[in-house]
Amino acid sequence: MKKFILKSMGCKSNQFEGQIIIEKLVEAGYESTMRLEEAEIYILNSCSVTHKSDNEAMYHLRHAKKLGLKTILTGCIAQIEKEKLLQEPFIDIILGNEDKFDIVEILQSEKDFVVRDLMNKKEFYKISLNDTSKTRISLKIQDGCDNRCAYCIIPYGRGKSRSADSDYIINEINRYSNQGYKEVVFTGIHIGLWGKDFNQELLDLLREVELKTTIPRYRLGSLNPLEITNDMLDFLQNSEKFCPHFHLSLQSACNSTLKRMNRHYSVEYYLDQIEDIVSRFDKPFLGSDIIAGFVGETDEEFETTLENLKKSRLSQIHTFPYSIRKGTIAEKLSGHLPDKVKEERANLIKQISLDKYEEFLKSNLDSEQEILIEKRLDKKTGLYKGMTRNYINVLTSDGEFNTLKKVCLKRIENNKIYA
Repeated sequence: MKKFILKSMGCKSNQFEGQIIIEKLVEAGYESTMRLEEAEIYILNSCSVTHKSDNEAMYHLRHAKKLGLKTILTGCIAQIEKEKLLQEPFIDIILGNEDKFDIVEILQSEKDFVVRDLMNKKEFYKISLNDTSKTRISLKIQDGCDNRCAYCIIPYGRGKSRSADSDYIINEINRYSNQGYKEVVFTGIHIGLWGKDFNQELLDLLREVELKTTIPRYRLGSLNPLEITNDMLDFLQNSEKFCPHFHLSLQSACNSTLKRMNRHYSVEYYLDQIEDIVSRFDKPFLGSDIIAGFVGETDEEFETTLENLKKSRLSQIHTFPYSIRKGTIAEKLSGHLPDKVKEERANLIKQISLDKYEEFLKSNLDSEQEILIEKRLDKKTGLYKGMTRNYINVLTSDGEFNTLKKVCLKRIENNKIYA
């Protein structure tokens, strides 16, 4: 029995797909391991959002090859770079973003390169996950992206937006619910585009989820601010299943920077939207993405971003330095900043995020929250872990795996909250 190790980088869609690869290999008689020294096959399910992630992927593949493992690269780097990567002596097999699901057949063949063109692909690739190791399960409802943001190469790695039909999604949710899951997380490359390919919108799907499924909780992936409509908020505000956890794909808090990024909303628009969300829901979690040091970002523009982030009601900010992506609009723009400046700016935003998250946790103290008890105990404390609807990890001395429980949030220590 051959042992393999798989590493998935990047987004929740990639994590979901990585779990499916593991399931397929295990079903075919391979054995999964977490130890490189035990493995014979190393699979890297890559992300290509930043240059840093590309370098990290190559590092892991080189290391695995030095240890004598058969190396397989899949994911967005494989899809975008294609045959070029076969020139690298530390990569044995390259699989595209949909070809990864045929990994068993490809390992049994003599092929070293299978990457089909996704740019003209119109149908969503339906594939099910049967993982029972967690309490919350992901469900991929969409793939691809039709936007052309100046900084982003991902549409070339994923193709055009394609949606799973609502019947499939409802059936999958109810299947998970029947298996005992209490929460499903909707993932995709751009879930706000769900249904565009058959004249529906995400709100249509959410209405069906509310009426036709038995799952107690669901959570949404990242959304563009323009995709969060008043009608959607009206519906979610009255939903019994929706977890008040919003992740907004903002990218900057300065209008001139947003314009260069080819993002079609203003800072004022989404700051008002955040205020609206806070007024509608009880202590909602509001996460965001911000790129630090985008091409041409002046000191004044960055200060504007800092001030707007500080005054926003965001709960947490995921930030990373801008990274040049070959083939994007931004690559050809003038005014690229030194890496040191980008890193310094990212660090300043990270501090704002830490302050905001601490403030968010404090605002939840003494409140009663429903938590979903996770399968594994916290390694450091030995306590049970639970996730609130508004995305707070809670530690509690009493619990039962995969149950929903009401607790009072009592104290904070080292940015962890205890019930």
